[in-house]
Amino acid sequence: MIVVTGATGNIGRPLTRALAEAGEQVTAVSRHAAAVPGGVRHVVADLAEPAGLKPALAGAKSLFLLLSGDLHAAGANPADIIGEAAASGVRRVVLLSTLGVVTRPFGTTRIAMRALEDTLRESGLEWAILRPGGFASNALWWAESVRAQQVVAAPFGDVGVPIIDPVDIAAVAAACLLDDRHTGGAYELTGPEVITPRQQAEAIAAALGSPVRFHELTRDEAKTAMTQNMPAELADDTLDILGSPSPAELRVSPAVQQVLGRAPRPFADWAARNVAAFC
Repeated sequence: MIVVTGATGNIGRPLTRALAEAGEQVTAVSRHAAAVPGGVRHVVADLAEPAGLKPALAGAKSLFLLLSGDLHAAGANPADIIGEAAASGVRRVVLLSTLGVVTRPFGTTRIAMRALEDTLRESGLEWAILRPGGFASNALWWAESVRAQQVVAAPFGDVGVPIIDPVDIAAVAAACLLDDRHTGGAYELTGPEVITPRQQAEAIAAALGSPVRFHELTRDEAKTAMTQNMPAELADDTLDILGSPSPAELRVSPAVQQVLGRAPRPFADWAARNVAAFC
């Protein structure tokens, strides 16, 4: 059996589906009750209380570990989840980390994530680590303004990074959970090309078949909007990356191609599949 945490999110949902379609027994873990694919067991659990994961982990061979935002906060100890997994007999853990542990290693959340990576390496378990950059699904932040006003409002309109489709992250995670060849791998995951917010707006417009206007926000305007959903420190950190990506953050990684034998999906593909969110 394979346990998937964050099973109702942008990565966990397609990962759960892919594993079930591959014939695996899957336990989907989420904080709240949710619909899951047929044949998948669902367990409600809060990762902030690792002992509560025991029912989900019983009999599991592998775990996909995706941390919610509060588990990156001061005082959280996600390493306990790895300890609970080992105590439950789990043999393999695939951890969703972040590209920032490589490109900007000194931020508070990335120091904590690097420590968690180290805990996993030293746990005695089989492991693989996924380090994605920006997600294509972050464009859903614009869905309401596109629906209401046909507008995408974002800072740094002509500065891009190679964002990745969460479905590709899920596909790499499935490969790492199922294929021994990926044990001990740390994969930096990006999309196939650098794409700017203005170009993302154009792709959304093409998917909709109707015009979408791009409005460039100042950094301060963007920070005000972002801090409604995240700590100010994380908003500043995100804006630093979006406004001045480093050469490492601009690099298109070959990892998706290496693991899956195909190129990562472009943003236009994500926009076409998710066009209903913008209608």
